[in-house]
Amino acid sequence: MDLIQFSTQPVEESYANPKTCFFHVLFKASALAFYILSALFADSFVIIFVITVVLSALDFWVVKNVSCRILVGLRCWNEINDQGESIWKFECLDQESLARINQKDSWLFWWTLYLNAVAWTILGLFSLVRFNIDYLLVVGVCLSLGVANIIGFTKCRKDAKKKIQAFASQAIASRVSSTIQSAFSVV
Repeated sequence: MDLIQFSTQPVEESYANPKTCFFHVLFKASALAFYILSALFADSFVIIFVITVVLSALDFWVVKNVSCRILVGLRCWNEINDQGESIWKFECLDQESLARINQKDSWLFWWTLYLNAVAWTILGLFSLVRFNIDYLLVVGVCLSLGVANIIGFTKCRKDAKKKIQAFASQAIASRVSSTIQSAFSVV
């Protein structure tokens, strides 16, 4: 007689969007790798600057317009109003869709976003210690693109949490109100 054994270990969740995850990491890694390797082997600062900044700008675009929407369900942008004030606009999926976001995808999105900024900061410190002010400029541009995404999507995540909490509070209050009304209408 064969006995079926059930595993008590939870099934590991895999990436729901592996292509998006790949490209989310690809441009970050390619900008960092090109900067590090080209600084070792190339003498042309202009070529290093242009290619590294273009790769970093592609990363910025992919994060802002693709991976944030697919991996974490967020969208944000910044507008300047008629008075010249900067206004952040946020969008997120509804509560039900946000609950279905793949945790591995979300984890990859947030960790690579922060680790990328840490890596550029460390490279900036190396450039500062070696007195390579030119290369500090490259790092500054790449770091500012990464930090812009961090600030935007962190604000967007906080705004989404507020909206979810407000929605939940409203749903609970509505449910309690309808329960009370139905209790008094029966009597």
